[in-house]
Amino acid sequence: MTSNRSVGSFSLVIFGATGDLAKRKLFPALFSLYKREQLPEDFQVIGIGRSIRNVGDFHQAVKDSVHSFGRIKAENEEEWSRFIRHFQFVTSSVDDPAGYQQMKTLIDEKEKAWQGAGNGNRLFYLAIAPDLYGTVSSHLKESGLTRTNGWKRIIIEKPIGHDYESAKQLNEQIKKAFTEEEIYRIDHYLGKEMVQNIEVLRFANSLFEPIWNHQYIESVQITASETVGVEQRAGYYDQAGALRDMVQNHMLQMLMMVCMEPPSRLKTEAIHDEKIKVLRSLRRYDQEEVGKYFVRAQYQEGVMGEKPVPAYREEKGIDPRSMTETFVAAKLFVDNLRWAGVPFYIRTGKRMTEKVTQIVIQFKEMPRIYFNKQNNLRPNLLVISIHPEESVKLVLNAKEAGSDHQIVPVALEFCHNCEQRSPEAYESLIYDAIVGDQTFFTHWEEVALSWKFIDPVHQAWTQEQDSLHFYKSGTWGPQAAHDLLAEEGHHWWPPILQNDPQVVTAGELKTT
Repeated sequence: MTSNRSVGSFSLVIFGATGDLAKRKLFPALFSLYKREQLPEDFQVIGIGRSIRNVGDFHQAVKDSVHSFGRIKAENEEEWSRFIRHFQFVTSSVDDPAGYQQMKTLIDEKEKAWQGAGNGNRLFYLAIAPDLYGTVSSHLKESGLTRTNGWKRIIIEKPIGHDYESAKQLNEQIKKAFTEEEIYRIDHYLGKEMVQNIEVLRFANSLFEPIWNHQYIESVQITASETVGVEQRAGYYDQAGALRDMVQNHMLQMLMMVCMEPPSRLKTEAIHDEKIKVLRSLRRYDQEEVGKYFVRAQYQEGVMGEKPVPAYREEKGIDPRSMTETFVAAKLFVDNLRWAGVPFYIRTGKRMTEKVTQIVIQFKEMPRIYFNKQNNLRPNLLVISIHPEESVKLVLNAKEAGSDHQIVPVALEFCHNCEQRSPEAYESLIYDAIVGDQTFFTHWEEVALSWKFIDPVHQAWTQEQDSLHFYKSGTWGPQAAHDLLAEEGHHWWPPILQNDPQVVTAGELKTT
């Protein structure tokens, strides 16, 4: 997120303003932007929902949200009053035409008052169920809310469909009211500071770009693990599973950021073009190959934080015979000249040992001469930690002080959020949508190609019920996920690169 871009007056309409996403992410993000003086004086936020009946209750809900979940808090009542006066509320369902006319009246009144400072800019945030996106888009067009002298944009959340055909149908519905340039598909992983930093790390350092290829890189690992179970998302999750909830979007987006070629220029279109090329080069597997390259599993009962937790099939709202996967591991290949033959290992799951998001670039090992005669040197690693810390570690081999050529791994580390907390992903992405920067939003072709890659995998699992593995809660997944790497002589690197009893060869890193 670049903070020096010009922001004119605008109206933001939030559908689903009484929901969990608005409470936990959107309102705190807006207040942080306000505190950092990245919002103009002339803006308004209109919340849409059915459970709140007046604007006073809405103001209190926003205040409770910022107090409970905000990265930045209000320092006094005067400051809060200046912020909350920008908020309005309309009690309406998404299919009620009268509600849209109320929105239009509020927006028209403000835009007349802002005349001379630039007006007519409208941003619509759909924090609602995806099956309502088409309904809202149609009503926005029919009500005249999309007819404006300024810009209009719409933000939508995942899941964008449940397969390619449903995603295509949804996209066609939205495009009746908005063009591709006006559709902002959020993947909050792309709003994370260290994910955005991959681009800079690669293309702003002559140290890395010449060796960022199959001649020097042995393998790449991408891990996104969670310690929580299904929680309150049983209805959605049991239909989606980890493959469609995480791999189709977040995991493949991180893969694209690692693999993309240098763009011709640092413009949105050029960056999207290079990401799309990665998906086109991603080796697709037919249903007969899925079992060789993918592992799916489901968590069983176990202990998390010294507390017993139930198996997935025992969670509230879950079918006791459910075959839905809560864990996915895969070995992927990007079949182009840069990445020929390099395995990309991905894994994501719930109820795992730690909550961590990490990318590990493993470089090829040194020849077995001099210090590596016994094959006891660790490979060099570049570790991009996205959560819980935001850091970059370069792992090298060095002589241990006072020893007789005893080699130990050391990590040179840059910590992005050690001194102060980085902006939340939604702060960056909301701001980018306001200023019209689609760089870290998902293009339709990325969505389409991702589904075309994922659909055969899901279809294979639907037909092969016996391919589901199980793993104990509080572990790093099933043995099959470790066997997937062992076939190539690899193993999963531990998160944060500390002592990890599950990876015997990892040893202890000394951080400088």
